[in-house]
Amino acid sequence: MTKELIINSISSLKSHFSINYGIKTMTEAFTEKLFYTLFDANAPLNQSIDELEMLFKKISKISSKKPDALCDAIWEKFLEKLPSVLDNLNQDAAYILENDPASNSIDEVYLAYPGFHAIAIYRLSHELYLLDMLLFSRLMSEYAHRITGTDIHAGAEIASPFFIDHATGIVIGETTVIEKYVKLYQGVTLGALSVSKDMKSTKRHPTVEKNVCIYANATILGGETVIGKNSIIGGNTWITKSIPEKSVVTNATITEVKIKELK
Repeated sequence: MTKELIINSISSLKSHFSINYGIKTMTEAFTEKLFYTLFDANAPLNQSIDELEMLFKKISKISSKKPDALCDAIWEKFLEKLPSVLDNLNQDAAYILENDPASNSIDEVYLAYPGFHAIAIYRLSHELYLLDMLLFSRLMSEYAHRITGTDIHAGAEIASPFFIDHATGIVIGETTVIEKYVKLYQGVTLGALSVSKDMKSTKRHPTVEKNVCIYANATILGGETVIGKNSIIGGNTWITKSIPEKSVVTNATITEVKIKELK
């Protein structure tokens, strides 16, 4: 097959697409600019916000296909939310510093903790989700997923303060509800019991109440599953039913250690 025929074939197969792939890199640039604006002490706020506005409007027009006037109004609503988002993130960072014995300073949390990075992008993308900017919010979430290994759907409801340690492999589904003072470790899944398109508008993911700690690789599934406040969920547990308050849940697997006899 000649080059010309290949080009014609590809063109025909993608003729129904309206995808502008550049929106991914624009969203990543927007996210990094948000971090610089919110967390860098030397950021010129007036200039940075103007640059964010330009990027936001470009991305929103491509991603949502909404009229320019509506995109402008959405930007104003998003901008108004930034102070409260930053306030929550400051609480998250302080909670991480307070609870992680390996943390040495608040600067370290902001600059070097993938768990904080994932929480921050979640909180920013959640505001876009609430403004019906669904593709925009999803692209931000997937950027966080790629750089931190943590997959938090922008639709989840997560109170502050919130602590993620190590971050890698965590999955938090769209209809998850997490109350204040919850701690998650690597590999935790807060997911659905089953996946079906007709469940789109239903609560599919768990609720985690206040002061719960969930250790590594625990899996908690189902929209009706509630983890009661002040509970501890041990590593490698599998939970599909609600857990009462003040529970300690452990995996019953027994590890045996045998000493080899010397010959």
